[in-house]
Amino acid sequence: MFLNIIFLIVGLGLILWGASALTDGASSIARRMGVSDLIVGLTVVSFGTSAPELTISVMSALDGNAGLAVGNIVGSNIFNICMIIGVTALIKPVHVERTLMSNEIPLVVLSSLVLLVMGCGVWLDGVSQAVLTRVDGLILLLFFAVFMRYVFASAKSEPAENDGSNDAAMPVWRAVLLTVLGLAALIWGGDKFVDSASGIASSLGISDAVIGLTIVAAGTSLPELATSVTAALKGRTGIAVGNVIGSNIFNIFMVLGASATVRSLPFAGIGMADLLLLAGVSVLFWLVARVWGNSTINRAEGGLLVVIYVAYMCFTVAGA
Repeated sequence: MFLNIIFLIVGLGLILWGASALTDGASSIARRMGVSDLIVGLTVVSFGTSAPELTISVMSALDGNAGLAVGNIVGSNIFNICMIIGVTALIKPVHVERTLMSNEIPLVVLSSLVLLVMGCGVWLDGVSQAVLTRVDGLILLLFFAVFMRYVFASAKSEPAENDGSNDAAMPVWRAVLLTVLGLAALIWGGDKFVDSASGIASSLGISDAVIGLTIVAAGTSLPELATSVTAALKGRTGIAVGNVIGSNIFNIFMVLGASATVRSLPFAGIGMADLLLLAGVSVLFWLVARVWGNSTINRAEGGLLVVIYVAYMCFTVAGA
């Protein structure tokens, strides 16, 4: 048990460092190739902050830990909306651009609804357990391809901006080295993290799904949380919204799509309550920004999101 906790912490540390190193290195290489800051932000940086989820879910799928693979994504997306947006709004009210409310946030809602429908197999088909099949995985990847097509099309209409970053000034050898080392840390750290999380779950007599929905989900969302809180403290709350939007879409369409393509994933301990909550908070995210908040998520609404997450955690742990 003790060794599992040590390897869990070491694995998470390697994952977080690897994600940061991979993002820095790949961003520098992309900028040297003339790729705009917008494309870098929506692709490389989004991939970097979601790399922990991708690594852990794919590794879990390869190891046959379906509950951990699916629970990681469902839990991370709930954490992103409730805790990251909620805590950021508590620090400083979050202004949401109208284009985000009309285009990107509805995609967050769509992704959660697609996953909810795929998880309704017990009701729709009368099967004993809902399963994300390889066909479902390919469908999710197709959704991701359409999203990326939209991103690139939108980027062409946006003028390139210089954010003052020194990434492009990084020597090529260092950028390549960071990219390679970051990828290696993600793979090795992910393997250790998954093995340790499964070991802890077995020792405590609880399911991989609960571990995925709680400890793993919060741990893999640390890059997004750190980025958003730092941005809020600097008065750049808009970054938090884009960070959550990109991460949630990437997590379901790309991460779960890739994981289910590797191996069919039973939903295991992930119940309809979890999927309904994810869909519900995604809709709530859109409502508080567009309808109730008049393009702003205030402190009261941020507090409501945090309370919802705390209540959900209590419910999940109590039922473990």
